[in-house]
Amino acid sequence: MPKFDERVAFVTGASRGIGRAIAELFAHNGIKVVCGSRSIENLNSVVDGIKSKGGEAKAVTIDVSKFEEMEEGVRQGAKDYGTIHIFVNNAAIIRDKLIVRMGANDWDELMAVNLRGCFNGIKAITPLMIKNRYGRIINITSLIGLTGNAGQANYAASKAGVIGLTKSAARELASRNITVNAVAPGYIETVLTAHLSDKVKEELISQIPLKRIGVPEDVAHLVLFLASDEAEYITGQTVSVNGGLYM
Repeated sequence: MPKFDERVAFVTGASRGIGRAIAELFAHNGIKVVCGSRSIENLNSVVDGIKSKGGEAKAVTIDVSKFEEMEEGVRQGAKDYGTIHIFVNNAAIIRDKLIVRMGANDWDELMAVNLRGCFNGIKAITPLMIKNRYGRIINITSLIGLTGNAGQANYAASKAGVIGLTKSAARELASRNITVNAVAPGYIETVLTAHLSDKVKEELISQIPLKRIGVPEDVAHLVLFLASDEAEYITGQTVSVNGGLYM
């Protein structure tokens, strides 16, 4: 396993699903974790769970769509733990509708969280990582950002935007020993896929070569690797975790 001596990570959207799995796996491997989300109740549950197993974590309530809150969350985390070495932009929402029925709010609210939120995270953490001349930034995109999907034009556009943002940030920050990569999960058992009917899930599974829907830990293990020193020569990449559904 990668070694994480005295490393600190910040994970947005850490109160549930993939974000929670990432935070818990980081803590299990000795990383101090700043867990960010708008839901303080769920965040406290995650932090308490990490501490009960001997890990170190703290909760910060943030709305990632607001740069000032993102910047303050980073400031708090760095103040408590000295610095931040790893940053995971995971927070996301869905507002699924066909284009002909999609309102401006459905588009704007989703973009504010999924794409602007990712930009805000990178912008907030970059000065600290440049000062340290070290950093690992991992952005969670989606299979839908690679393929598109009917009824998810806003979500697909936001996640495709995350991929472009990842490539641009990787080019800007490489000379400072900061890597920036994206992880593109396929269909994972989270609240974002809980609305799918059993019939739809069965149809999906029939198309997945590995014959199962993924779990958050499948994504977390890849994020852990990209956060490690063993991944120091990987940057600007989008790595898929989809059971072979899209190759």
